Amino acid sequence: MDDLSTLLILAVFGLLVWFWADSLRTRELALSICAKACAKIDAQLLDDTVALRRIGIARNTRGNAVWRRTYNFEYSLDRQQRLRGSLTLRGRLVESLAIQSPEGGTQFEQEGPPQ
Repeated sequence: MDDLSTLLILAVFGLLVWFWADSLRTRELALSICAKACAKIDAQLLDDTVALRRIGIARNTRGNAVWRRTYNFEYSLDRQQRLRGSLTLRGRLVESLAIQSPEGGTQFEQEGPPQ
């Protein structure tokens, strides 16, 4: 292999490692935000986890390209019924947070920076 292809392989590997680490940090942030939102409505975040549903590219408030990630999670108000919620982050900012009520509507919505 020549030097150029070695550099290209290292660059691709470096980008993959960066993306993996960034995804882990963002997932931890999402988990924290969902746990706080559940605590506000006296609900239990089930399985202490969030699941990545969708990832794409969006623009932040400055017009820069950032990752938009949507996570699903489940919670319970009565420790028996599993309800679903979703969180969308644009970069590190909360774009939307929706928690389904037992009646089927949205119980809590938030836009703006993480709280």
